[in-house]
Amino acid sequence: MSKILAIDTSTSRSCVAIIDGANVVYSGFKDGATAHGPSLPALVQEALATSDVDEVVVGMGPGPFTGLRVGIAFAQSFALARGIPVRGVCSLDAIAAQIKEDDFIITVDARRKEVYWARYTKGVRAAEPAVNFPADVSGARIYADLFPDMVFLANLPGDVTEPIYLRRPDAVATADRPLK
Repeated sequence: MSKILAIDTSTSRSCVAIIDGANVVYSGFKDGATAHGPSLPALVQEALATSDVDEVVVGMGPGPFTGLRVGIAFAQSFALARGIPVRGVCSLDAIAAQIKEDDFIITVDARRKEVYWARYTKGVRAAEPAVNFPADVSGARIYADLFPDMVFLANLPGDVTEPIYLRRPDAVATADRPLK
């Protein structure tokens, strides 16, 4: 069994863990919606003092653009430098794996008074994640503002290849105003 470096920056918490099957070798986090950049390298350095790793798993969101970009770029760069595989998983799935109900919704803060959310039926995501105002999300028991479980994150199938951004970027190029 390989030791997995699990990273998630899709919420206001930077989470890092080293997982060996179902065993947690290291687990650490730092709260702060804008602290992903300085927190992540420090947490990974602390984690690597306990064990080496064979693979990287990263939460691909949904989440705020900057937080996701920090976590995903770090995970991909780290894996490339070490010559080890990296795979991405939906962060909401790692939260949902903690819930033992038949029909529920997971929400996390999307800022701008909105939430990222997905509905789960018997633990399986029923549709792609979305972003809406909280009042527009209903129909099942809602679990809000939880954080990904790093054991579940590490052990989920990794088939997400692109970050899960659910909003258009704030800055977009137009014919008369190209981005520089």
